[in-house]
Parts: sequence; structure tokens; C-alpha cells
Amino acid sequence: MSRFSLGFWRAKEWNYNSHQLHELVNQSLELGITTIDHADIYGQYSCENIFGNILKENTSLREKVQLVSKCGIKLATPRYPEFLMHSYDTSKAHILWSAENSLRNLNTDYLDVLLIHRPDPLMNADEVAEAMNELKQSGKVLHFGVSNFLPHQLNLLQSRLDFPLVTNQIEASVLCTEHFDKGNIDFLQEKRIPPMVWSPFAGGRIFHENSEKANRVRNVLFEIAYKYQVEIDAIAAAWLLVHPVNFVIVLGTGKIDRIKAAMKGLNVNLTREEWFKIWVASHGQDIP
Repeated sequence: MSRFSLGFWRAKEWNYNSHQLHELVNQSLELGITTIDHADIYGQYSCENIFGNILKENTSLREKVQLVSKCGIKLATPRYPEFLMHSYDTSKAHILWSAENSLRNLNTDYLDVLLIHRPDPLMNADEVAEAMNELKQSGKVLHFGVSNFLPHQLNLLQSRLDFPLVTNQIEASVLCTEHFDKGNIDFLQEKRIPPMVWSPFAGGRIFHENSEKANRVRNVLFEIAYKYQVEIDAIAAAWLLVHPVNFVIVLGTGKIDRIKAAMKGLNVNLTREEWFKIWVASHGQDIP
């Protein structure tokens, strides 16, 4: 995967025409972003289709990108009236159905990575493993991972597989350190599993939220950004990128200027003191 990924979860809201989408993807590729992040449910089951139309118009694009998608969540929606309520489904039948559906929607023969979108309290690990093995053996999915899993949940699924899970997509940012605090980042580093990060800018809260914590962190980000002559999103990205767990940052914006601003974080080498200054601002107290 590339260190930054282009996330399509808001693609329906972008309201781009075909030319604009082609331009966004091509410009992202020129910047080195080759990983495209999807989920079956994004945009009420519409965002995979949006990208699939691009692939249909430009088949040569497929070999230049890695397609990641997710399954395991059901939404009550007119598109699938048989889904009566918002629920999780990690049964073998649903995983296979969802994977086939994603392949059709994306106009591709295979997915590079398929993730289980959320921990399912009814998950039968043996059944999930059966589905993954079948998809892998058929060549329809090359690699598998999870999303929002805790260490014991990932270990349970891994115990049933003969191949390694390649990522866990989690929320992490200068305002959200939950997975640091609870040991998940340490666990992923131990297993050499590079996590994908959703909401790396806390859903935009680092830019505009008027709270004591956000204001405190934002002030530090501005101070450090001034030193490196970049915008604060580059510093927030650099804070993640410098970590040895090797985060892959999923960007949810469709604006190329914002993508470029964030990617400047690749060239910012934060000192340990700067990293900890942000950490202390986020936690609101000094380290022990």
C-alpha cells in the first residue's frame, strides 16, 4: 500500500462528474497515492459504483492501484429491502455475497484487500476463515484484514487462518489516541501489521472544533507548522507517519489541494520533543 490512501467514503457527496473523478484519481496517482479505500456500504451502497465507472472507462487504471474494500455491515436501505435493520453479518454466505457484489460494482476481477468492517459479537471465526479461504483460492481477493478490531478479536480470527491478516483499519489522530492508550498500536507493531488510519484529522475537528482539547492541540500544531512552513494537516499527518508501526493514512477528501497539503507531512521529520508536545496537548497533562 502507499503511505496515503484515497478514501471514497464521501464520494457521493463530492458530486463529481466523470472527468472530475478521473482528474482526482490521476492527480493522486501522480502524487504517489495508489491505494484506494472503499466499503460496500459507503454512500448507501453507491460509492463502489462511482469508482467502478472510472475503471470501466479506463481499464488500464486497474493495474496501477490497490483496491481495498470492507464487508460485514448491513444497512436498512431501499436498495436492499431484505436488510431489515442496521446490523452486522460476518456469515460465510454474506461475506461471499458482499465480495462478489463489490467486484461487480468496482468493475474488477479481484480485490487487493478485503476487510471485515467491524467486530461482530456473533462472529464465527471458523466460518469467516472458510469464506476468506474460498475467496483467496479463487483469486477474487488477494489479501485480508480487519477494521476497528481490538487485539483479542484480531487474534481470534488469525488463529483460524493459514495466511496473515495484513492490516487493521482503525481511527487514530492527534485528537484520538484510544488505540495508543489501550495497547492496540503496540500489538500491531509486535505483529508487524501496518494499520490503516481512518479520520486522521479527527473528522475535521482539528481545524474548527471549539473545545478546550482541540484548541490546545491546534495551538501546538500551528506552532510546529510555522517552523516547518506547512499547514497543520501536514503536521497532524507527520505525527502519525513518524511512528514505527507504519501507518497508512486514509484521506477522505476529494479536494486535491487538501490532499497535497496533508502529503507534505511525508517531508516533515518531527523531533521526539515535538511529537511528545502534541501528545501532551492531546492528553491535557504531562507524561509520568
